[in-house]
Amino acid sequence: MTKNNMSEQPENTNKSQLDKMKEKLKTPSQAPKFNPYWIYAVALVLLFVTSIFNWGQGPKEVSQSEFESQLLKTGDVEKLNVVNRQYVEVFIKANRLKDEKYVDVKHKMFSDAPNLGPHYTFNIGTLENFEKTLNEAKVNMPTISEIGVNYETRKEWGSDTIIWFVLVAVSIAIWFFLMRRMTGGAGPGAQIFNIGRSRAMLFDKGAQPNITFEDVAGLDEAKIEIKEIVDFLKSPKKYTDLGAKIPKGALLVGPPGTGKTLLAKAVAGEAKVPFFSLSGSDFVEMFVGVGASRVRDLFKQAKEKAPCIIFIDEIDAIGRARGRNPAQGANDERENTLNQLLTEMDGFGTNSGVIILAATNRADILDRALLRPGRFDRQIYVEMPDLNERKAIFKVHLKPLKLSATVDLDFLAKQTPGFSGADIANICNEAALIAARTNKKTIDHQDFLDAIDRIIGGLEKKNKIISIEEKKRIAFHESGHAAISWLLEHAHPLIKVTIVPRGKSLGAAWYLPEERQLTTKEQMLDEICAALGGRAAEDIVFGTISTGALSDLEKITKQAYAMVAVYGLNDKIGNVSYYDSTGQQDYSFYKPYSEKTAQDIDAEVKKMIDLAYEKTKKLLVENMDKLRQLSAVLLDKEVIFKEDLEIIFGKRPFDKEENPAENFQPLIA
Repeated sequence: MTKNNMSEQPENTNKSQLDKMKEKLKTPSQAPKFNPYWIYAVALVLLFVTSIFNWGQGPKEVSQSEFESQLLKTGDVEKLNVVNRQYVEVFIKANRLKDEKYVDVKHKMFSDAPNLGPHYTFNIGTLENFEKTLNEAKVNMPTISEIGVNYETRKEWGSDTIIWFVLVAVSIAIWFFLMRRMTGGAGPGAQIFNIGRSRAMLFDKGAQPNITFEDVAGLDEAKIEIKEIVDFLKSPKKYTDLGAKIPKGALLVGPPGTGKTLLAKAVAGEAKVPFFSLSGSDFVEMFVGVGASRVRDLFKQAKEKAPCIIFIDEIDAIGRARGRNPAQGANDERENTLNQLLTEMDGFGTNSGVIILAATNRADILDRALLRPGRFDRQIYVEMPDLNERKAIFKVHLKPLKLSATVDLDFLAKQTPGFSGADIANICNEAALIAARTNKKTIDHQDFLDAIDRIIGGLEKKNKIISIEEKKRIAFHESGHAAISWLLEHAHPLIKVTIVPRGKSLGAAWYLPEERQLTTKEQMLDEICAALGGRAAEDIVFGTISTGALSDLEKITKQAYAMVAVYGLNDKIGNVSYYDSTGQQDYSFYKPYSEKTAQDIDAEVKKMIDLAYEKTKKLLVENMDKLRQLSAVLLDKEVIFKEDLEIIFGKRPFDKEENPAENFQPLIA
C-alpha cells in the first residue's frame, strides 16, 4: 500500500501541473488597457524625432563677416535667399563643394547623398545695410555679379507647431485635472455622465461598522424602538406571521451631540444588511434636476440590495417645509429634490425591504408630508441624558483613560446635568489634556473639575490686564448675583463664582437650578431678579452702571417677552400666545398682533423688569453689609464656593433637607 501511494503521488502532481498549464494556455492573455495618454506620448516622441531630423539637415551658421571673407570673395556662392528680412541662406556652387573646406556641408547628415543647400546661413542687422554691402562687393569684384538674390517670406512651421502643440497639451492637462477633481478621480468626463449618481457610501458584507448597541451608552428608550427594526430584519417571520409590516422609516430627532448618528452606526453594525449612508447636503447641487436624479439612483441601488437600510443624516438640508423660500417665484432645486424623495419613499412604486433612517435636530422645520406615517412611521426622540444615562456614558469614555483613585464616577454624573454625550466625551478628553499639561501620570478629580469649567466658561485668562477699580466692580457685580440667588426662594442658588476672566466674560458663576418640566410665573420673576443682581449692586455701590450686564439684560429681555407674548403670564395681555410653532412667522413681514397690542407688550415688559429691578435693589440695600463682606472675600480669593456664602448669609432657608446634587447646572452670569 505504501509503495503504490508513493508511486501515484508524483503522477497526480504532474497531472495537476499540466492541467494548470493547459488552463493558462486556454486563458487569453489580458492585453493592457488603452490609455488616452499614450496618444500624447507618441505624438511628443514623433515631434521630437522630426525636429532632430530637421535640425540635422539644417545649414551651418556663420557670421556675416565670415560670409564676406570666406564665401563671397572666393566666388563660390551660387545664390542667396533673404528670408523674412532677418537672415540669409547661402547656396554653394556644386563644383566648388568638392573643396576640402566644404566637407562639413557637402553631404546630408546620416547620408552620402549630396547636399543641395542651403549650405550656410547668417543673420543680418538690417536689410538696407546688407544690400549696401552686397552692391559694394559687386562693384569691387565683377565676378560675383552673377549671384542671384531672392527675397521670400517664410512661416516657421516647426516652432509654430511646437507652440500650438504645447498650448493644446496644457489645455488638455488642465481639463483632465479639473474633471478628475470634480469626479473624485473617477476618470476623464465621468462627471458629465455620473453627475446624477448617488453619493451614498455603501457598507456591505464585511464592511459594516464595528459599533454595536453595547457601545451606545444611555439612550435606552431610543434603543428599544430602533432595536425592533433590526430584529425585524434579522427574523421577519416572527412579525409577518402576525400580519405586521416592517416600518418604512424612522426619524431620529434630538439636540446636537445626543448620539443620533452614533445610534445609526450601531444599527449598521447590528443589522448585518447593506447600509447606505449619506448626508442631506449630498443631494444639493447647483445643476437643476441633479438632486432628484440622485434620489432616484439611490433608491434604485437600494432596491437591488434589499433588504437594506438608507441613513440620511441632517435631512433638514432637503426636507425643509415647501413654500418657505423667501425668494418667491424662484425655481427651488431643494423642493424638487424633496418631491422626488417623497415619491420614492411612498409613491406608486414599491420599496419593500428598504428602510429609511434619518436624523435631524430641526424637526420643527421639516415638511409635514415627510413626517406622515408611511414615510417615517416612527419619530424617535433622542433627549439629553439623565443621571443614570450620563453615568453610563462616562463609563464608556473613561475606559481608555488612566484614572487616579480620587475620580468619583457618581460625582461626575451629578455635576453634568444638561450635558450631551458629545459634551461628556469632550470633558473626558479635556481632563486628560489638562493632566498631561501638568505632567501627571494619572487623571485626578481636580482635572475633571477644571475641564468642566473650561468647557462651560472658556479658557482662564489670568494674565488679562484689569485695573483695580475694574476688578472691584466685577467683584461687586458677581457678589450681587450670588446674594440675590441666595436670598430669593425660586432663584437658582450659587455653587461657585469667580472673578478670573474666562472666555469673553470677566466673571463667571455656576448655579444649582432645580430640574423641572414646568415653570411658574413666580419662579421666572425670581430668576429675572437674580440676573439683575449684578447691575443693581453696581448701581448701589458705585452710583454708576457699566456695560458688564450685557448678557444679563439680553437674557431677562427674552424671558420677559416670552412671559408676556408666548406663555400668557401677564394679567393685562391675558391668556394669549403669539408663538407660531410652524415657523411660518419667520418668513412673514407682519406681526400677528396690532400696533396697539405691540405697545402694550412693550409697556408690560418694561413694567415687569422695572419692578424686578426695584425689588433686587431693595434686597441688596437690606443686606449691604453682607454684600460688602462677600465682595471682599471674592477679591481676596478670586473664587468662592457655596460654603463661603453659608458663612456670610447663613444656611439658605429655602433648601430642602435632601437637595440632590444631580440638579447642578452651570450658568454663566
